[in-house]
Amino acid sequence: MRCFINFSLIGFSNTYLIGPDKGGDAIIIDPGEMNIKLLNLIEGNNFYLRHILVTHNHMPHISGIKTLLKIYDADIYSASDQILTFPSTVITPGTFLNLSGTEVEVLEFAGHSVDSLVYKIGKMLFTGDTLCAGNLGQGENKESINLIRKSVSAKIQNMDDSILVFPGHGPPSTIKAEKDFNPELI
Repeated sequence: MRCFINFSLIGFSNTYLIGPDKGGDAIIIDPGEMNIKLLNLIEGNNFYLRHILVTHNHMPHISGIKTLLKIYDADIYSASDQILTFPSTVITPGTFLNLSGTEVEVLEFAGHSVDSLVYKIGKMLFTGDTLCAGNLGQGENKESINLIRKSVSAKIQNMDDSILVFPGHGPPSTIKAEKDFNPELI
């Protein structure tokens, strides 16, 4: 399995593309923008986009869906029943999905938004806006910020240190780096 990162100018967000080594059905996480670089990553790796995972329903993470669905016949998965004007399969924390042979564990790191989800695929954790390298996502008020801190701290304490963290914004990290150096969690 391979994972690619595509940077979007819309909200300076990250989009992640995951697919099998030799091509085939692929998963995209938080398609903030559909651009030529992303299209080349999909087509150049002989992928066909089948699944769209949304960490939360904010525009910097979903703006590319409309264009993607004009090109690919893909299903959307999120905590909401609709993303933009498209139906979405509602998923909840604790769910395990099998998307074209790839197992996806659905987690929740509460506090950023009411529909925030985190996805774990193998040794990769896609955290949306709840956990970024060296900091936590923003909340709407002091209570939600405290909820994010408590939720993320509790969830990552028992995770393998070698798990890679792929946030909605900024560079990747590891669980170990976040445990050791994230000032919001120390």
